[in-house]
Amino acid sequence: MISHCLHLRKFNPKYISKKELGKGIPSISYNLRNGGSVLIDRKNKRQSLPAIIAFGKRIHEHNGMAVIFPEGTRSKTGKPKPFAETGLKILTRQIPNGYVVPTTINNSWKLAKYGNFPIGAFHKITLEVHEPIAINSCTFEELLEKTERQVTQAIL
Repeated sequence: MISHCLHLRKFNPKYISKKELGKGIPSISYNLRNGGSVLIDRKNKRQSLPAIIAFGKRIHEHNGMAVIFPEGTRSKTGKPKPFAETGLKILTRQIPNGYVVPTTINNSWKLAKYGNFPIGAFHKITLEVHEPIAINSCTFEELLEKTERQVTQAIL
């Protein structure tokens, strides 16, 4: 999977991530905390909504790249959960001239199939980057539907 997304490094992506990932994972936690990403408490809208708004404004001002996972917590079966629209809606309002790049990650659920231990090994994880969709080319509802359809149809 890493080799498929190395070309994205030139855009210096910043992430919206759950706060739990901000500790305990060497390198990843450090970069999420100190690299310009935003860590949110998904159960605390008072904290998360203003944080996402400020993050979106910062991305827009610096012509950056924001990464959000609207499907939320990884499915334990591989069947995607419904997309949560709030975070994506906030970002599209803050970055109206941006693009949404739907991306499908296949088989990552198999790594945590049994919880954190034992870790599922020897599974081929693939990443498929779909055609970008201009935010200002359609309504938010159409954008969300197109994004969800592209991602879910590519799941193996």
